[in-house]
Amino acid sequence: MIWDEEYEGMPREALESLQLYRLKKTAERVYATVPFYKESFDKAGLKPSQINSLDDLKRIPFTNKEDLRDNYPFKMFTLPLHEVVRIHASSGTTGKPTVVGYTKRDIETWSELMARTLSCAGVQKGDVVHNAYGYGLFTGGLGFHYGAEKLGATVIPISGGNTKRQLMLMEDFGSTVLTCTPSYALTISEILDEDGIDKSRLKLRVGIFGAEPWSQNMRIQVENKLGIDAVDIYGISEVIGPGVSVECIEAKTGLHIFEDHFIPEIVDPDTGEQLPYGEVGELVFTTITKEAFPILRYRTRDITRLFYQPCICGRTHVRMDRVTGRSDDMLIIRGVNLYPSQIESLLMGIDGLEPHYQLVVKREGTMDTLDINIEVNESIFSDEIKNLEKLENRILNEVKDILGVSANVKLVEPKTIQRFEGKAVRVVDEREI
Repeated sequence: MIWDEEYEGMPREALESLQLYRLKKTAERVYATVPFYKESFDKAGLKPSQINSLDDLKRIPFTNKEDLRDNYPFKMFTLPLHEVVRIHASSGTTGKPTVVGYTKRDIETWSELMARTLSCAGVQKGDVVHNAYGYGLFTGGLGFHYGAEKLGATVIPISGGNTKRQLMLMEDFGSTVLTCTPSYALTISEILDEDGIDKSRLKLRVGIFGAEPWSQNMRIQVENKLGIDAVDIYGISEVIGPGVSVECIEAKTGLHIFEDHFIPEIVDPDTGEQLPYGEVGELVFTTITKEAFPILRYRTRDITRLFYQPCICGRTHVRMDRVTGRSDDMLIIRGVNLYPSQIESLLMGIDGLEPHYQLVVKREGTMDTLDINIEVNESIFSDEIKNLEKLENRILNEVKDILGVSANVKLVEPKTIQRFEGKAVRVVDEREI
C-alpha cells in the first residue's frame, strides 16, 4: 500500500519542479539565518537567487560532520531554541554529539515520513509494532514510534534488552511487526531456539531493520529463523533520522528515497565531483522541507549507488542500494556510531596509558563485539593485579558511559602492539556480514 500516492508516485518532471522550488526556499532561509551557510555561500561566490536549476545544486559547498561539531550545539539551527520542540543527537568525532532540532512541524513531517516508511514495508492500521529500537537521544525509537501511531498501528515501546521478556510480550500482545537492528533480530531468534519456543507461537510477519550494516545473507537468516519478511531501512540523524529511505515489501530491491523531502547525490569520495546515476560513490543529502535544522549537501560518508529503474510497487522515487561501506573510519557497533578518534581521546585522558592501542571488532554469534587493546607504561604494568583490574574497569565504564557502547578492555605491556612505518592500523574489523 502506498501511503501518499500524490507524492510517492509523482512523475519525474513534477517531482524535480517541486524539488527546485523547495531547494531555493531552503537556500534562502539558511543564508538569512545561519552564519555558517552565509559564510559558506559567500566564499563560493554564490547567492541563493543564483540557484535556478537542480544542476546548480553542485555549486553549493558541502556540509561535513566537522562543520556541525564546530557549530555545536545550536548554531546550525535556523530558529531560536524556544521554537524548537525536540532535540536529538548522534555521536560526533570528539565525543561531542551532533545536535539536531525539530519544530512542531518538523515532528509532523517526520511522522508522515515514518508512516510512509512503515506502509512501504507492508505495515498497516491494526498491526501491533514491537519497537525494540532505543529511545532517548537516538532517533530510532521515537522515529518509529510516532510513525506507527500516525499510521494507526498499535505501538509497544519496548526499547532494547531483556530479550526473554520481549519474547513473552511479543507472544502475549500478538506483535505482528518487529523493529530493531538486524543483529538483535537474530539474537531474538537464538533465544527462541534456546528456550524451545516454536516461532509459530508468534504472530510476527514483517521486520524493519537498520542502524547497522547487514547483508543479504543475514536477511535470509532472519527471515528463515523468525518466519517473516525482513525489510531494510536507511536513516541518518543529521538528515532527519529514520525515514529517509526504505525497501518496499513488494520488491525488496533497493531503498526508495523520499525525494520530495531529500535530494540525494552520489559524489566521488576523493574529489567531491558528482557521479552519474548508477555509479558507486559517497551519498550526499540536501533536506528541502525541514524548519529547525535544514542541511545542505551533507556528506554522509556512506558508500552506495542510486538507480531509477521502475519498481513494481509503483513508487517513482529514486532508489539506493544498501550501504556497502564508509568513506571514513566510522564504526557502527550494535547501532552506535563510533569513531576511533573518540576512543583515542578518552584513552589519552587516563594516566598510565601509552598512545598505542588497537580496536578489534568481531561478530560473535549475532552480536558485534569491540575489543580495546591498550598499552600501559612500565610502572603500571608492574603494579599489583588489583590495580590493573581497577584500571581496566575504569576504561570499560568510561567507554560505556561516555560513548554508549560496551567493550572488552585488555591492558598489554609496552611495545607489544605492532608499529607501522606509515599510518597506524588502529582498527581491525574481523566481522563477516
